[in-house]
Amino acid sequence: MDKIRIERLECYGYHGVFPEENRLGQRFYIDVEMGLDLRPAGTEDDLTRSVNYADVCLLIQEIVELNRFQLIETVAETIASRVLDTYTIVEETTVRVTKPHPPVPVRFGGVSVEIHRRRDDR
Repeated sequence: MDKIRIERLECYGYHGVFPEENRLGQRFYIDVEMGLDLRPAGTEDDLTRSVNYADVCLLIQEIVELNRFQLIETVAETIASRVLDTYTIVEETTVRVTKPHPPVPVRFGGVSVEIHRRRDDR
């Protein structure tokens, strides 16, 4: 299966279980991998036979910035579901949501959730 990857899309959202996360918001990084057959697009040089990654970026940004969820797991599930619903050419997707500065009393590089969803499993 061929892949289109969107790497480290930066969005600002209000997701978390603590009130200050919902009030102040924070940065999130989103990585999405979409599995699909890119041969028709590549041989025909035709965007309509592929997925416009700029449109996918705008979809992800809308999900992250216009919704509020407690869990980054929910952010990831919502993105995966919307990608598969919107782009029927995509057979599977992997979504990673990273919260680089979670409000915990220790210093570390952040936390991320990664999920993989297939059209067949829905």
